[in-house]
Amino acid sequence: MRLALLGGTGDIGEGLALRWARDTDHEVLVGSRDPERARERVEEYHAALDANGASGTIKGFENTMAADRADVVVLSVPPYHVENTVESVADRIGDAILVSPAVGIKRDDEGFHYHRPPAGSVTALAADAAPGGVPVVGAFHNLPAKRLSELEDDLGFDTLVVGDDRDANREIAALAAEIDGLRTFEAGPLSNAAEVESLTPLLINLARYNGDLDHVGVRFG
Repeated sequence: MRLALLGGTGDIGEGLALRWARDTDHEVLVGSRDPERARERVEEYHAALDANGASGTIKGFENTMAADRADVVVLSVPPYHVENTVESVADRIGDAILVSPAVGIKRDDEGFHYHRPPAGSVTALAADAAPGGVPVVGAFHNLPAKRLSELEDDLGFDTLVVGDDRDANREIAALAAEIDGLRTFEAGPLSNAAEVESLTPLLINLARYNGDLDHVGVRFG
């Protein structure tokens, strides 16, 4: 399977690229608006794998090239870039499943708060921008990116999957579960995405106010 991480040079992209490269046999394609930046980061990712006695297939491309013929396209970009990123690769997505892990967050003196976009959620925003017939799944919203990229750390986290296409949801849940230490649960249709996304600022606030909860994640049951 070919997994394209658009904006894969950032924090969540790095963590997913490293974990999928180490824990699976999938081909991981790191995308960026700047292909040279993508290639530089891929070299760093390979060095991180080597340092942990691991290996995997990671390649760097410009975003549209990464999305081309991919089976899964992950929007590893900030929420304010989700819509234009989808539009920039719309003619390259084909039959891929589009995955959105982005969360809208605003900050004030008291902490971090969920910033709900007019579409209802960032996942819904991605779905509105996606070509007709392309399944959009929300996943990986509540994972601490730094812990993902630290391969020596055991995760022990859960991720929630939302979307209107049950088959696509199950495929992404299975793909996520291939990462060691990550469990997945279906959380219903895309209309439930806001509830899932809103957990992320809560987790950041917990880490902020409790030093021993740095890089905290979620574990259910």
